[in-house]
Amino acid sequence: MGILSGTVPLSQLRIKDDGLPSDTSISQKSTEDSVLKYYAEYAPNNLEKKSLQSVNLERADHVPFLRKGLDQLSQWMVGLDASKPWIVYWILHSLDLLEEKLSSSTIERALSSFAKWQSPTGGFGGGSDQLAHLATTYGSINALAIIGTKEAYDLIDRESLYGFLLRMKQPDGSFTMHDGGEIDIRGSYCALAVAALTNLFTPEITENCIDFICRSQSYEGGIGPYPGKEAHNGYTFCGLAAMDLLDGMSSLNMDKLIKWCSGRQMELEGGFQGRTNKLVDGCYSFWGAGDFPLLSKALEHGVNDDIDYLFDREALQEYILICCQSEYGGLIDKPGKGADYYHTCYCLSGLSTCQHSVHYDTKAAEQLKARGIDSSRGGISSLLWAASNEATVVGNVDNLLAPTHPVHNISMGKARAMVHYFYKNELKQVLDLLPRDEEAWEA
Repeated sequence: MGILSGTVPLSQLRIKDDGLPSDTSISQKSTEDSVLKYYAEYAPNNLEKKSLQSVNLERADHVPFLRKGLDQLSQWMVGLDASKPWIVYWILHSLDLLEEKLSSSTIERALSSFAKWQSPTGGFGGGSDQLAHLATTYGSINALAIIGTKEAYDLIDRESLYGFLLRMKQPDGSFTMHDGGEIDIRGSYCALAVAALTNLFTPEITENCIDFICRSQSYEGGIGPYPGKEAHNGYTFCGLAAMDLLDGMSSLNMDKLIKWCSGRQMELEGGFQGRTNKLVDGCYSFWGAGDFPLLSKALEHGVNDDIDYLFDREALQEYILICCQSEYGGLIDKPGKGADYYHTCYCLSGLSTCQHSVHYDTKAAEQLKARGIDSSRGGISSLLWAASNEATVVGNVDNLLAPTHPVHNISMGKARAMVHYFYKNELKQVLDLLPRDEEAWEA
């Protein structure tokens, strides 16, 4: 598929309004103009069109941009002082997808920092002596998983972490983000993802969670931050990933959900928008594309090939590679924007998602069940995802990234290793049944 490899003139894919311009339609047309400037040399009706095979992921620019962020941040980043674990996660995950190794000194510094950011009352704050927060706890656990050493795993105070998760849990199945904080679907996903990776996925943690997420599904079909609010692609991914961990996907209105998720991919740009009538944004490359492996599993399909009609993987790659790479390194929201670590992380995560065929091994789940292991929920469920060697790559073959886990958004091997570590007692008798990535993507 794809937009630039087709035969339809790009002008026919532009927004068709009713002749009564609004702020929304004016912004959309302006965004399309900026995208077309980048697409023109590859356009189907350009007699001198460049080959898409010439499109490169500029690793030599992105890696230094990312590594610099581990050493020094600009003064403009002071506004993210309460997001230090997030910044580390965004950078480490991006480097991991690019298959860049971390130095021993970087690992040592990271572990020292996370030790300071861990709260004595459980969870991780946004920095030293800051309030523990579910979002920065999620970023911290994911970053420690990426580091992937025994020292990183053992740094996690699981007893106090569990107490923190229980304090955040509300009777209706929702979670507050911090003591006295707001409630939304982010809390559900962050808490459940952390609990799944660290073997804290208990009935007390999961009680009523499915009901809260179901009530947050909007009339459009997507999922909002909490019941009664507008559907949003970030919250929709959080809701779907949480539901996958809970084995609760069948409780959602799947017909409306699939229609809404598919409708967020933009016709001309190929990237995803976050909400109805909003602009394309590179970060939704993951929050949007990430919905589809989870939907595929819920529909009992085996591999991503079955959902290509719902999601154009080539079109998204075209948008990321042609429109979202900064000449100074890093990736961006849309043409005209500057690079940052957040957009770099989620553009690369989306690129990985649409390149790889990642499937859930239902046969292994049945075999585990026969041996008395419930693999339908929590961390053991996360082990049953596997990446194949089949890939869809736009441009140079070297554009291929490592596969990211569809639930946790860390690389497949790093997610698997953390689950193995914290579930070793439960898994020691069934290791022979667990699926593995095909050879090229072995941890």
